[in-house]
Parts: sequence; C-alpha cells; structure tokens
Amino acid sequence: MIGRLSTLDRFLPMWIIAAMALGLLAGRAVDGLDDALSKVEIGGVSLPIGLGLLVMMYPVLAKVRYDRLDAVTGDRRLMVSSLVLNWLVGPAVMFALAWIFLADLPEYRTGLIIVGLARCIAMVIIWNDLACGDREAAAVLVALNSLFQVVAFGALGWFYLQVLPGRLGLDTDGLRFSTGEIVLNVLVFLGVPLLAGYLTRRTGERARGRDWYETRFLPRIGPFALYGLLFTIVILFALQGDTITNRPVDVARIAVPLLVYFALMWGGSYALGRAIGLPYDRTATLAFTAAGNNFELAIAVAVGTFGVTSGQALAGVVGPLIEVPVLVGLVYVSLWLRRRMAATGRPG
Repeated sequence: MIGRLSTLDRFLPMWIIAAMALGLLAGRAVDGLDDALSKVEIGGVSLPIGLGLLVMMYPVLAKVRYDRLDAVTGDRRLMVSSLVLNWLVGPAVMFALAWIFLADLPEYRTGLIIVGLARCIAMVIIWNDLACGDREAAAVLVALNSLFQVVAFGALGWFYLQVLPGRLGLDTDGLRFSTGEIVLNVLVFLGVPLLAGYLTRRTGERARGRDWYETRFLPRIGPFALYGLLFTIVILFALQGDTITNRPVDVARIAVPLLVYFALMWGGSYALGRAIGLPYDRTATLAFTAAGNNFELAIAVAVGTFGVTSGQALAGVVGPLIEVPVLVGLVYVSLWLRRRMAATGRPG
C-alpha cells in the first residue's frame, strides 16, 4: 500500500518536518510575526490556522459517501468503543501521565490535562485517510466527538482539575473557559467543511455522476488536504517559535508523557478493535480517533485562560509538536499491519 501512495503522501514525514522547521525559523527570523498572526482570531484560534484547517478538512469530507453513514452508525461496537476511549479512557490516561511526569511543574501539568480533554475533531481525518481507515466511520466519530466536546469539555475540566485532585489530596487548579468559543470552534472547523463536503458530493454526483465525481473531481482536490495540513503546521510553529526554541528542557519534559500517551492510546485502541472483531479499516479509524487530540481547542483554552506566555499554553503548543510526527509514523505502522494481515490471509 505504501508503494501506491502519491509522492506527496509517501514523503509526508519529510514535508511535515520541513514545515515545522520553516515555521520555527520564520517565528524567530521575522520580528513581530507571531504577534501579527495572533491578532486576527476566530474563537481564540488564529485566523490563518483556521483557514489552513478548513482547506485541510474539506477535500477529505468531500470524499465521504454520505449514503453509507447508516451502516456506520449501526455498528454499536465501534460507536461504544470510541466514546469510551475518547471520553473515559483518554482523559484519565492523560491525567495520570501528567501527574506522574510533571508533578513538580503545575503549569505544564495543567496544560497537558487540557490537551487530554480536547478530543480530536480535525486532523485525525487526514491520518485516518492516509492509513486507509473507514472514511465514513471517521466522519461519524468526528461528529460524535464534536457534540461531546461541547457538552463534556467543561464538566471534565472541572472534574480533572478540581474535583479529582482534591479527592486524591493533590493540588487543584481552576479552569475557566467559554462554552461559546467551544461551540464556535466546532461549528467553524467541522461544520463548515462538513457542509461544504456534503453539498459538493451531492451536487457533483447529480450533475456528472458518481464515476466522474470520484475518478475526475476528487483526485484534483485531494492534494489540498495535505497542503492545508502543511500550511497549518507552518503557521502554528511560527506563532510559538521563540517559546519552543528558548525552552528545550521544558519541551522535553512535556514531550515524554505525550509520547507515552500516544503509544498507549493508539496501541490499546488498535488492540481493542481487533479483539472485538472490527475489520482493519474500522480498527484503524478507532485507533486514530482515540489517539488524536484537538490541539487547536487546547491551545485556545490555555491561552484564553492562562495567557499566551503561560506554561499551560506552552504545553498546548508542544502537543502538536509531538503528535504530528508520531501519528504520521503510526500511519506507516498501520499500513504495515494491514499488509501483514493481507499476507497471512486474515480478515481485515
């Protein structure tokens, strides 16, 4: 399968590393760039990042066959497993790792917990698509995560930052946030590209047929998903270039629990998917949707609550610094597992 990937997809880790480096260099080389980029915001998120996310998500959501979604929602194993992993297991694992590795650094610890509460609703669609996961299942799970994000984020923040530490005799830290900003983030970063993708497929198939739509139109817009991803990474790291490069030891301290988190969540979710009998494509979707985090929301909440120069904000920024290359690597691990399953004749 790796051999069939386009040149852009095949060398994605190199492009991502280059985009991260370019962003860091731009943030340090151009005086006032981070201030200029952060002044224009939507719901606490930089407008350039927002545009990159929209460009990134639209082509993938335009590929979804919306007439197949009923078959996805009927798979209770997938739905229940995803909700449990995302809203019970994921935040609890991040809470435990934050206290284990950052007990002496309360600001970073709080920022890491916030990252764990923000479940992925955007970039996971890219990883799922590259790993040949179930595109329709990913769309449904992302929609579920979006709804739960609005309802559960505040309650879980209160529980993990105040109630649970107090019950365990640990230090507590308050979390204040705007529910309206969360709703706006979900509507903008998911609702807009989802509606655009749905309308594009519906009108395209009606006008020219499904064969034209999938063999002629989709290949033309497909690369823009990765262009949007790379653009988003450049802007994100340009915004925080000074912070990341000036605190290498702190970045390393935050990175360790994140690495453990991604390994545990992806590996455990993949194992669970196979154990309950899901085929490869839905197992991969379950694993990536459980391992990914909504770093845009985590950064927005951390910056809005504690300030742009706070340790909590730095922890939020280190999230994608670690998540992006790790999940790209897991895409290749997933494709390798898929090839092994095919070679041994196991159902997948």
